[in-house]
Amino acid sequence: MRIQPLTLDDTSRCPCGSGDAHGACCGPLLAGARRAATAEALMRSRFTAHVVQDADHLLRTWHPSTSPSYRDLTRSVGDEMEWKRLLITETSGGGPFDDEGTVEFTAIARTPQGRRELRERSRFVREDGQWLYVSGELKNAPSRH
Repeated sequence: MRIQPLTLDDTSRCPCGSGDAHGACCGPLLAGARRAATAEALMRSRFTAHVVQDADHLLRTWHPSTSPSYRDLTRSVGDEMEWKRLLITETSGGGPFDDEGTVEFTAIARTPQGRRELRERSRFVREDGQWLYVSGELKNAPSRH
């Protein structure tokens, strides 16, 4: 089963929290028209992909050595979480001249049971000029408020 991503207007504020318009921020990355320049930019685009349920972007930017199948991914992408906010709390490496980087973040979601926070330290590598998500270490069990 294919999930049809939601469409965002290019002039609307990008869900990643950068403050930029979607069309100047994560939109071109999700469309495959531009690559992320940094690990943080890729992390932001992946959060936006969760917001709009763009499983194709998530898989395209996941390192093949750790990526799930489309079927397994769509089980979590289409769940009842409504992703609301991304807070980047720390970055290490992951710049335009690096080949590895980490991004620590808190993602806030709304579920039928209430507010949830996911804290993770994600690891990225750059191969052939493209940043890829490798893995994440949960810094907490998803909390409910």
